Amino acid sequence: MGGFFSVPLSGDQVLKDVSHLSCFKASYINSLEENLAAMQRDMEELKARQTDVLRRVEREEETKSMQRLAEVNVWLKNVDNVSRQVSYLLSNRTTELQRLCSKKSRSNYGYGKRVSLMLKKVNDLNSKGVFEVVAEPATETSTKEKRLSRSRPDIVGRETILKRALSLLVSGETGSIGLYGVGGVGKSTILREISNKITARFEFVIWVVVSQHLPVKKIQEEIGRKLGFHGEEWNQKEESQKANDIHNFMKDRRFALLLDDVWAKVDLTKVGVPSPTKKNKSKIAFTTRSREVCVQMGVADPIEVQCLAENDAWDLFQMKVGGHASCSKIQETAREVAGRCHGLPLALNVLGETMSCKKKVRQWNDALRVLTSSPRVEFAEKEDEILPILKYSFDSLKVGKLKSCFQYCALFPAGSMLSKNSLIEYWEVEGCVGGFGSRYIAKNRGYENINTLVRAGLLMESDDSTKFVQMHDVVRKMALWVASDLGKNRERWVVEAGVGLRDMVPVQDWTGVRKMSLMNNEIEEISGGHECHQLTTLFLQQNSNLVRISGEFFQYMPMLVVLNMSFTELEELPEQISRLFALRYLNLSRTKIERLPDGLGKLKRLEHLNLETTKRLKSIYGLSNASSLGVLALLDSNVSLDASTIEELQRFERLERLNIDISSSSALKQLLSAPELAYWIEEVCIRDLQSDEACLVLPTTMMQLRKLIIKRCGVLEIDIGRASDDTFLIHPKLGSLSSVTITGCNGLKDLTWLLFVSKLTYLKLQCLDKVEEIISETGEQNAGGTKTPFEKLKRLELSNLPMLKSIYRNPLLFPCLKKIDVERCPKLRKLPLSSGSCLGGDELVISYSDDQWIERVQWEDKATEERFYGHCDNIITAASVGAGYHNLPGACNNGRFLSNPHVCVCASSNLWKETCVDAC
Repeated sequence: MGGFFSVPLSGDQVLKDVSHLSCFKASYINSLEENLAAMQRDMEELKARQTDVLRRVEREEETKSMQRLAEVNVWLKNVDNVSRQVSYLLSNRTTELQRLCSKKSRSNYGYGKRVSLMLKKVNDLNSKGVFEVVAEPATETSTKEKRLSRSRPDIVGRETILKRALSLLVSGETGSIGLYGVGGVGKSTILREISNKITARFEFVIWVVVSQHLPVKKIQEEIGRKLGFHGEEWNQKEESQKANDIHNFMKDRRFALLLDDVWAKVDLTKVGVPSPTKKNKSKIAFTTRSREVCVQMGVADPIEVQCLAENDAWDLFQMKVGGHASCSKIQETAREVAGRCHGLPLALNVLGETMSCKKKVRQWNDALRVLTSSPRVEFAEKEDEILPILKYSFDSLKVGKLKSCFQYCALFPAGSMLSKNSLIEYWEVEGCVGGFGSRYIAKNRGYENINTLVRAGLLMESDDSTKFVQMHDVVRKMALWVASDLGKNRERWVVEAGVGLRDMVPVQDWTGVRKMSLMNNEIEEISGGHECHQLTTLFLQQNSNLVRISGEFFQYMPMLVVLNMSFTELEELPEQISRLFALRYLNLSRTKIERLPDGLGKLKRLEHLNLETTKRLKSIYGLSNASSLGVLALLDSNVSLDASTIEELQRFERLERLNIDISSSSALKQLLSAPELAYWIEEVCIRDLQSDEACLVLPTTMMQLRKLIIKRCGVLEIDIGRASDDTFLIHPKLGSLSSVTITGCNGLKDLTWLLFVSKLTYLKLQCLDKVEEIISETGEQNAGGTKTPFEKLKRLELSNLPMLKSIYRNPLLFPCLKKIDVERCPKLRKLPLSSGSCLGGDELVISYSDDQWIERVQWEDKATEERFYGHCDNIITAASVGAGYHNLPGACNNGRFLSNPHVCVCASSNLWKETCVDAC
């Protein structure tokens, strides 16, 4: 029984210790103003030292072909990290000093402690920032190779412009800057680099892709969403009310607004964005193709981004092609090929990627011949002259179906972030990726195609490269140009996505239309019939005002394969939809339909049906006649799993993926006896079970289950299956489960079963009145568990857990954890962290809502406290203005927010509504 000892203390000793602790806390409050001044002063000194070191490093790299020391690089990064934290603390300076005057000592203590610790970090970095040597000789043998390998391809030849733009933004004289130049010249790349470099100077940075047809209303919604405004209350507000909310939130904060691809003047006053002033020190930067737009936006002396000079263009091309471009036999031809790009970085990047695999002289000569002999085409815009260059890269794609996959991406609005999973689903039903009857094989081939297109430079990885890609608007224009037979048949593909249409687009010859995308517009009604004998794809989603589609419209579409009408106000579907005999994909999610047409079951080729969040839909009766159905999504709809639904679902012979709600104990029991059906469930919400049985048993037959939601269930225990002797099943089979949300289950006390969810990446626990431990030692011993929990966890959200005392008894490594949210968990005193936790990459952010809570946390040791205390965020964001408390880092539906200061690095997404679950 060793390992414990006690030290008797006298009453006087205890009083002395308590008194000492009180004095220690008081020092944080009494020294707050002095520490803030010192922190700001010392931070300015640190930044100046960082600038000096960086200049030395760049001078050594540029003039002596040296490479920076690793310890110098680490120090520079640490200064950037501390600078962001100091910026956040200083942004709350006025509020905290006002609290000090009002003697709110409890809240001041936490802030004062963070300031004190940060002051120590700043001074520590200052003392470590004295370097006798900052660089060492590079290992490469060629000076040319050193320069090329050291330079970043995306800023080659742009260093001067970048420095000028940063200088203007840093100075107090300029509130707005504009970058203008032709499409594909690299404006967005420069703006992205600016975003990366100014992060530390602002409380938050917002990035919005404006694009050609994005109305002020949409820009307002985009900015509002990224500030945390969301929900029905926000959505129902008038534009002026939304503008007022945005203005009130931003006016007292130092922000940077980055607008990419502006085509016309944006009235930021209508949006609600305050004007940058010397007082608020906020900044606005934007890119556009027109100098006139810069002037209209109030920038009299904008920065022109020109095409690259010949030598810079050649350097960039070499980086993309690789070393063989410098081969004596190829170099001359390679220079001519690069010259065809006229110094436009987009063309150099794409063509360079294409030529990177061509290492024979004959291949280069062939490429030059094709590029030189391209037919002369008259284009309206100067940047369109590179379309034939981009087309060469498109033509170089070896597989015809790969070309179809690429062109499919052009159906979505310019600037969209495209969900990889959604793209692959479309490609599969359209026959662009074949899996010989296996969706698993088709999915793998889809990802291979995406990777090939990214490597070819025809698609771009988004910031969340695992889930999204983007298409440059000039590349998109090329894709549509090729689809229209080089402009000869513009109605072959009718793509008017996100352009603000209120009425159906006029078409001269419907018989020749093959693809039509009218998504993300404001169309209210579609009527009339047209002979669309070649139409295979029809996108009508995100027309939020669309209330009616006539039956005649669907009468003559015998070849239609994909139909998306999600996120509309449709209340019913015409019976004529049953005439779409070739239909394989139908998306009706987020509509107001109450019943399915009687003839929907006649669609014998229908494979994919999405009915998620159809709150008024009462039944899927008769759907089982659609004998090819393989994917059925019913999650969060009004259709819940019951005896009749199970009977209907069991008739589907080809079902492979099912998302559904379960709201009765009898249905769950029936599911246990229907293993072939349970096997195909990928997402399930078990809700409102008020059973006499104390234990909720999850069927181990749900082997494909990825997402589990349990809401308002009156159970005392959750188990993953049970063996015949009623003991806990030690080796569960839910090997795919990665997301778990449990809310409103007030009888639960223990969640030890989560120990066995080995692939868990997201865990949300909310409103669980009796849970004291998430992984209890007793429960773990009883289960015979020897595994370390939460090895893949990325995000943990804990909210309204009044009895929670422990997450896990010992510190864990958490190699993947990025965020912990804690709200109203008063008894949670210790987090399972040590100084060695979370060493896998980005710093862990701990977000909380109660100042007193963070002060009561008992850290493992001093090193742990110093490591994580500075990364704790107490934030009430824009959402609290009208929609209740909400943490900003989780507010973005189509990208991600970083830790303080809040930087939204995602681009504008017109698909966020379809993919918000994947994105967040």
